[in-house]
Amino acid sequence: MSKERDYYFEQYQDRKMKKWAGFYLSEHTAIIEQEKKQEPAKKKVQMSWLAINEILAQAFQNQLEVMIQKEELDCEGNYGADIIGLIQGHDELGIYVGGHKIGYDEIRHVQIH
Repeated sequence: MSKERDYYFEQYQDRKMKKWAGFYLSEHTAIIEQEKKQEPAKKKVQMSWLAINEILAQAFQNQLEVMIQKEELDCEGNYGADIIGLIQGHDELGIYVGGHKIGYDEIRHVQIH
């Protein structure tokens, strides 16, 4: 190796993570900004099981989309986004909506969308 090259590597200081900061794609930064702007879902009224059952039956029979808020909080104490879609099926434990299995005991609020 030449003396110049040896000198360069002796003096070089790696910037560590700083050098990788510029490698975010515009799609990544757009998604990050969108997630920051999303407001937490508002708490909806807890419905009785009878009211939930009536709406689910009506939506299933008439092939209507439903909007379901699950009784589930994130680590910050906020409700997640509503699950929207057609009821694709059901069993004794829950229903299938938009590719999600939702247990009957997890449903907080449901409405026709």
